[in-house]
Amino acid sequence: MNRREFIRLSLVLSAGAALARRAAAQAAAGPVSATQFQPLRRDVGIFTGRGGTIGWLASKEALAVVDTQFPDTALICLKGIPGIGSRTIDATINTHHHLDHTGGNVVFKAASRELVAHANVPKLQFEAAKRAEEQGTKIDPAASVARQVYADTTFPDVWRRQLGGEIVTAEFRGPAHTGGDAVVIFEKANVVHMGDLVFNRLYPYVDRPGGASIRGWIKSLEDSVASYPADAVYVFGHGSSKFGVTGRRDDLLVMRDFLSAVLARVEKEIAAGHDKPTVVAVENMPGFPDFHTPLPNRLGMALGAAYDELTAPKA
Repeated sequence: MNRREFIRLSLVLSAGAALARRAAAQAAAGPVSATQFQPLRRDVGIFTGRGGTIGWLASKEALAVVDTQFPDTALICLKGIPGIGSRTIDATINTHHHLDHTGGNVVFKAASRELVAHANVPKLQFEAAKRAEEQGTKIDPAASVARQVYADTTFPDVWRRQLGGEIVTAEFRGPAHTGGDAVVIFEKANVVHMGDLVFNRLYPYVDRPGGASIRGWIKSLEDSVASYPADAVYVFGHGSSKFGVTGRRDDLLVMRDFLSAVLARVEKEIAAGHDKPTVVAVENMPGFPDFHTPLPNRLGMALGAAYDELTAPKA
């Protein structure tokens, strides 16, 4: 690394430290939980802290990051990536626009050669921050419009790079959890980061204002199962304490089956003439005991999103 790059990275770390202190003092989302780096395969691993699971590639030839959590945990991750030293990250990729996956962009963008996301993500990110401000939502200081840091490289369908001995691909399979979800594949390592397309045995967040489609989500999961090797290791944005944030193909199918059951249940309720308040008044989903959580939970929101999707006027 030359002197100019070293000075730039030093400034990034200094600014990131200030942001982390501010976020820790002001964030309403709670304190940072225990952070952990976990190697998976062939220089690829994950970082867990506060927010969606971060994926990383750390080889002698290249560095890459998938998702950025919040400023405080992003700084911890940036400092702790194996072998980073004073090196520049080749690419940081956002799987989608949600704050717990993009809030740390302020730390990672300045330390990366490019910040990558699907073409819909910057607009969705801005609109979500604007809604949060208009509604007076106090989630985290990083939620404000002024604090958003957006991808400088976007793609409509596929982004692909050779990074050292690894090939990293990001693919958009249509609206699902949001209108801009990317699946990120480390091809040589055979590791697939699903972002929030999988909430591993958790009731998911279905972001209809952000372009979600439950039908599309089911298709995206089925396409992923068909497209990647049977022995791939999958990384999930979120997971229950029992099942965790990594898994196999079968975990994608469980998520698919849950979403399919939600649509089928709501379609039956609509056919029976039940209104939305009746449809969403379910504590836990029959047939999916591993998803069960004490109230309040997100099941009602998922059922409501299904109701809105099924009753929306056809274009």
